[in-house]
Amino acid sequence: MCDIKFEFMEAALEQARKAYDEGEVPVGAVIVKDNEIISAGRNRREKTKNALLHAEIDAINHACSRLGGWRLWNCEIYVTLEPCPMCAGAIINAHIPHVYFGAYDLKNGSCGTITNLFEMPYNFKPQCTGGIMQDECSQLLKDFFKKLR
Repeated sequence: MCDIKFEFMEAALEQARKAYDEGEVPVGAVIVKDNEIISAGRNRREKTKNALLHAEIDAINHACSRLGGWRLWNCEIYVTLEPCPMCAGAIINAHIPHVYFGAYDLKNGSCGTITNLFEMPYNFKPQCTGGIMQDECSQLLKDFFKKLR
């Protein structure tokens, strides 16, 4: 694994920390094109009262706006938590070829933990690499939920 993945995962973690500070479940994402971050997103469901505003959806929306199209076939996404079914579906529909994630999601993970939507017979099949900076990503989530209790 090259160092650049850690740099991008650290940027996703920074988004997750911002979500944590805002009282949101701390999940962050960045989208990278040509080794440059072009978009960032974080969980905003509580603040906006919108079930769709997961970190990946936020980042994909900003990337599409910035690039002027919905196909992100030349991008990668780094996210601190394994994508859920909705976000995995959005990644497939945006044609993002590679997903890098940190923590495995034992309740909703749809990139191999509960199911793997990327292995289903859809017209586009992203590649996925999990466990990048897993300890840091997991700890932030544990700290958040411990604080809630």
